[in-house]
Amino acid sequence: MKELEERIVRDGKVFQGEVLKVDSFLNHQIDPMLLEQMGKEWHRLFKGERVDKVLTIEASGIAMAAFVAKEFGVPLLFAKKNKTSNISDNVYVTDVESFTHGRTYKVQVSKEYLHAGERVLIIDDFLATGNALIGLINLCKQAGAEVVGLGCSVEKDFQNGGRMLRDMGYRVECLARIKSMDPVAGIEFVH
Repeated sequence: MKELEERIVRDGKVFQGEVLKVDSFLNHQIDPMLLEQMGKEWHRLFKGERVDKVLTIEASGIAMAAFVAKEFGVPLLFAKKNKTSNISDNVYVTDVESFTHGRTYKVQVSKEYLHAGERVLIIDDFLATGNALIGLINLCKQAGAEVVGLGCSVEKDFQNGGRMLRDMGYRVECLARIKSMDPVAGIEFVH
């Protein structure tokens, strides 16, 4: 998606350790007009699929996934990274290792909101190693739900998570695919 790539080049910051900071517009401070365009683009890409629910993981994926759910006219469900007092023990749980935070989370969704036979579109902000998406796929499998596709804002193509998920047979649609990035040389996209 050209608008997203242009915004990454203009406002993104590349740091050592393969870190891309896009928190000025995507996952801390949010540009709702850009996210609305992204929601429309994912709808265009997946409109041939019946989607019953959009699934993401807290917190960075929630805003963009809400725009996608709105386009499809379906609920958005997000996996929680921490157990809260208002969620029962009747949950699906999986471990997710976070590349960004360098720790493992026990993510969960209530069995009340994810059901067998539902067709789920998974949305997240970044695809690097694929760990978060594998965790969300695992939650869907536990519920007997079908994953119809995976959508990510930014894929770090050089970290192989996208390749692994595609090799597993999943349809992966990323709006900006980064071939390489360097604090000095900048960002090169896959086209």
